[in-house]
Amino acid sequence: MFLISFFFLFFKIDNFPPSFLCFSLPASILTFFFPLINLVVQERISFHLIQISSFANQSWAKHQGSGWLDELQIHGWESESGTIIFLHTWSKGNFSNKEFAFLELLFREYFIGLTHFYVQTFSHFTLPPDPFEIQANAGCELHSPESPEGFFQAAFEGSDFLSFQNISWVPAPEGGSRAQKICDLLNRYEGIKEIVYNLTRNTCPRFLLGLLDAGKRELQRKVRLEAWLSSRPTVELGRLLLVCHVSGFYPKPIWVMWIRGEQEQVGTKQDDILPNADGTWYLQVLLDVAAEEASGLSCRVRHSSLGGHHTSVNLVLLAVIVPVILLIIPVLGRKK
Repeated sequence: MFLISFFFLFFKIDNFPPSFLCFSLPASILTFFFPLINLVVQERISFHLIQISSFANQSWAKHQGSGWLDELQIHGWESESGTIIFLHTWSKGNFSNKEFAFLELLFREYFIGLTHFYVQTFSHFTLPPDPFEIQANAGCELHSPESPEGFFQAAFEGSDFLSFQNISWVPAPEGGSRAQKICDLLNRYEGIKEIVYNLTRNTCPRFLLGLLDAGKRELQRKVRLEAWLSSRPTVELGRLLLVCHVSGFYPKPIWVMWIRGEQEQVGTKQDDILPNADGTWYLQVLLDVAAEEASGLSCRVRHSSLGGHHTSVNLVLLAVIVPVILLIIPVLGRKK
């Protein structure tokens, strides 16, 4: 839902149902749902929309959109038909078909409006020559029953451009005078700012809580992991790269560390957590050591599927110790 405000310059504010935009979440509702939030995540949870708009010239643009519950994609956008793609049975949360029909109309008109806005407004601010790309991330985050937070950040060609803070558009330092001019223009429209505020601070948290309720069976599931070890020589003679593989775990939060006794090894390096085809996750954690120092090292894994309980502050769960079984590689350069 990138740069919603640009779209509203072409879409009448009167078309927005007040009850849809301005429904405020009472603290009692947030307090009621927050135990569920604690079961799903450790510290916070967010719903956010990502948009990437690629402009080839002033008459052609490609818009891509997706919706995410933290790092789990739950929505897509079919640009040809202008419809939302629901990737899970619970992706609608507790919103009605009527509400989603309205959102689809909003997005369709918005994408058209964004292209027109570029032609009529961006061109006055000396943007670089075509093609170029705009990215944005907008949504909300729940930390506690009393503090739902909305956010909206936009980027131009991968650099921060502007954001919506409190009730105003604020230019990013990287955006320079161009971002300042755009923000000055947007801040003239009080109605637009109020709508963006309500979408990110009221509508989004309400939708997020509905998602947590509708998807609680899947979101609370725990899949027990598998862990195994491997090693290989490095390019430096007499050293080994130890690899701790952890696969098949869900949910995503996990802690993995190479240790000796109870001492964490500072050289431990963690790769990115990657998705498996079945929706679980895979991780590699590496340690480069001298071959003669490999004995006595272990890989320790902490994860909620191992029988512990999540806390919102510290993740203190059952640790599984995987013994390291390594063969000490003989020195290859011995004299014959």
